[in-house]
This record gives sequence, C-alpha cells and structure tokens, in this order.
Amino acid sequence: MTNSVDATVAILTYNGETYLEAILGALSVQRFDGTYEVLVIDSGSSDATLDIVRRHPEVRLHQIPNSEFGHGKTRNLAAGLANGTYIAYLTHDAIPATDRWLHEITAPLRDSGLDVRGVMGKQIPRPGCFPLLKYEIRMVFAGFGPDFGTTVFYDDGFADNQGLIDALAFYSDVNSATTTKFLREHIPYRDVRYSEDMMFGEDIIKAGLRKAYAPRASVVHSNDLTLAEYRRRIFDETVALRQIGKPIQPLARKGQFILTARGILADSVRIMKDSEYSWKRKLYWLASNPRYHVAKWASYRVASLVDLSDAEAIRAGSLEHSRKTKDEV
Repeated sequence: MTNSVDATVAILTYNGETYLEAILGALSVQRFDGTYEVLVIDSGSSDATLDIVRRHPEVRLHQIPNSEFGHGKTRNLAAGLANGTYIAYLTHDAIPATDRWLHEITAPLRDSGLDVRGVMGKQIPRPGCFPLLKYEIRMVFAGFGPDFGTTVFYDDGFADNQGLIDALAFYSDVNSATTTKFLREHIPYRDVRYSEDMMFGEDIIKAGLRKAYAPRASVVHSNDLTLAEYRRRIFDETVALRQIGKPIQPLARKGQFILTARGILADSVRIMKDSEYSWKRKLYWLASNPRYHVAKWASYRVASLVDLSDAEAIRAGSLEHSRKTKDEV
C-alpha cells in the first residue's frame, strides 16, 4: 500500500464532545514539515461528537458500532485505514499543547539513527485536576527524562526481571506514535480489554526494539473523573493488569491503611507548597484530596482480591461497563 500523506493523526472518540473542538483546532494549525490527515474513529457517540467532526470537512470520519470497539483492535483498525507513513494517536480528551506537537511526536521515528518503533509523548494535567492525579502524572513523566530532549528505551540484556522490563516498557497511547507499516506487518496492538498500550510497549522491548519518550510532544490531559468514577477506574486498571499477567499481590487491610496514610501525608505537603493554588484552594484540597486516596487504595484492594473468573463481579466494579450501561438506558 502506498502512503499518500506523511502522517495520520488518529483520534478514537466516544462521547468526546468536551474537548474535541479544541483538539481539532490545535491540529489544524500544526507546523509540520510534511503532509498529514486527521482520522476520527467513532464508536457510537450519542452526544455532539459527530456534529463537531462534521464542522471540520477536512477530517475523515469512520464510524463503528460500540460493540466493535476495542482499545487495541480499534487502534489497529486506524492503522489499516491510515494514509500516512506515520500514525499518531490521541484520545478524545488529549489536546496538543503546541503547534509543533505532530513534528515532535514523529521526530524520533523519522530519525533513522535512533531506530525507534514507538514514541510516547508527555502529558500535562489540566488546571482543575485533583491533586492526587495531578502529582501522579507529573511524577510519572518526570521519571522518563528531561523535558529538553528525547529519551530512548531498549533492553540489551540488562533487564533480568519483570520489574525492570515493566519500567523500560511503560507506554501510554493517550499521546503516541508509530508507523503504519510496523502495526500492520510486525507488532500490532493486542486485542485486550485494557492496558493494550502497556502490552504494546512490552512487545517492543521484548522484541529487542526501541521506543522513545518525546517530552516536547506534550498534550494537556487528565481524566475528568468524579470520586466514584475514579474508584471504578482504579478497579479497571488493577484488574486489567492482573488479566495480562502482571504480578499484583493481594493487598491486606493493614497495607491499604499504610498506603492511604502515606499518600495523604505526601500530597498534603505538596499542596501546601504548590504555588498554583491560592490559600483558599489549598484549604479546599487539604480537606477533599484525602478522599481520593481512600477511594484509590480501597478499590485497589478489592481489585487485587477479586476472582478473575467472576465476570459479574468485574462488571459490577468496572467504570467502562457502568458508562456503557448508562448510555444504553
């Protein structure tokens, strides 16, 4: 297949009206040294998502039933539909932070000397993000390397345990890129319920290939979650890791208490030192943020203990299942 443009930006949408206009606006002004297209794959939105896409006639729209959506499967579908040599992925709530985002997310792939097969960009939490999530996002991405340059990850035999492999393989496709040929012909995304990006990163590392972290390819992104939704999301993520074979040990109540208390204390110190918060906001978060830590570790404990063969119990705790059920009502 001959690629007719240099890059495809693929956005997977499902009721994504909140940020989609901002995303498409940011993509329309990208300073990219080449040609690119925007492809939206929608999986049954019932809000204004499709109306927003139709206001941008330059955007290609492909619609699938919600029942056909899969985090890995649909990204593979995007690679099959893409006209670009490179394919960059955005979720429907990740807004490119600069007009050089597309250049930066594909730059490691275009540098033949790096021999990189997958690129992960930086995520910047939204201003209204609750502190627990805000500080987690910042710490995670700060650990991958400095903001001024690209970091390349590979394993030449150094990683002699699963923990090191997991560290090298960490990957998020909220903001990422690879080549369409690589996905079509070499390592596609796996069709799993969750954590398809972590498995993709691990497949790259275990194949002896390289992936990169491109911090200048940043997006504004953090999940807009209520406390109840955050609890369910932690459940989904933890169960998903167990389902793909990650060694999640059962968490005892004592461990739950220690982790909760430690997180509340650490975040309280951060909040007090956070220059982005007014004193009024600091007092608000000092009172409110602990509830997120309580919810996080209570949900983690339940997810670490749930029987993976009990589909009904997993559906009962799942955020994705609750959202689909709500939309069907």
